[in-house]
Amino acid sequence: MLNMHSTPPSTPDADPAHGADPDPDPDPDPGTDPGTDPGTGRDAAVDPSGTDPDRTTRARIRDAALRCFADAGVSDTSVRTIAAAADVSAGLVIHHFGSKDGLRVACDEHVAALVRSRKQEAMRQGPGLDPVAALRAHADGPPVLAYLAATLRDGSPQVAELVDELVADAVSYMAEGEANGLLQPSDDPYGRAAVLTVWSLGALVLNEHVGRLLGVDLFADPAQASGYFLPALELLGRGVLTEGLYDQARASFAGETDPEGSP
Repeated sequence: MLNMHSTPPSTPDADPAHGADPDPDPDPDPGTDPGTDPGTGRDAAVDPSGTDPDRTTRARIRDAALRCFADAGVSDTSVRTIAAAADVSAGLVIHHFGSKDGLRVACDEHVAALVRSRKQEAMRQGPGLDPVAALRAHADGPPVLAYLAATLRDGSPQVAELVDELVADAVSYMAEGEANGLLQPSDDPYGRAAVLTVWSLGALVLNEHVGRLLGVDLFADPAQASGYFLPALELLGRGVLTEGLYDQARASFAGETDPEGSP
């Protein structure tokens, strides 16, 4: 699980490329992120739209960073760029987050919380779920999908924590989907959640090729992305293998065949 308290020390970097300010401005109201549980560091009660009801300076900086990272990538975005987008000084960014890596961890945690909240909201709708409406409901929120693609491309030790949290959350909301009659039960809930998460994240990273092959931009209006979602739904809903081949392949990978290859 991501932990915002494990971020790097708050020592400003004098390298102008990182945008650090050697003389941080005092913050009139440092406060804490209104969506953060001080005991765990997780975004505890996040509006699925991604909109904070109380726009603290910390939340405004985090949201500006999320958009900047999504647009240009993490490594190519400086603290000064983020500060300008948030209309604060670079020193104030360092004051709140300690470093650009600390700010990135805060963005990762916020994005994981948004994904978790949105998926839970969808699963709770049960058989009446309208997936296009569910996706479009958050179109005006933070660029979550573009951010995930950017942070996965750039890589860092924190990425593993982000992916782990996304998988753990998927296990939980998919169990809720089973209970509500949306999903089939699984013999391996964790494995299923991990594979689907990796597939989904991979598609985001390869969005340029998704567009080239299918004429779809996964970061744009989901109603215009049927070229991707319809084949995906066919795979998930109808499957690909015949029942006989599935049983044979499953037995082989599970080691349930004899030396001659017969079940």
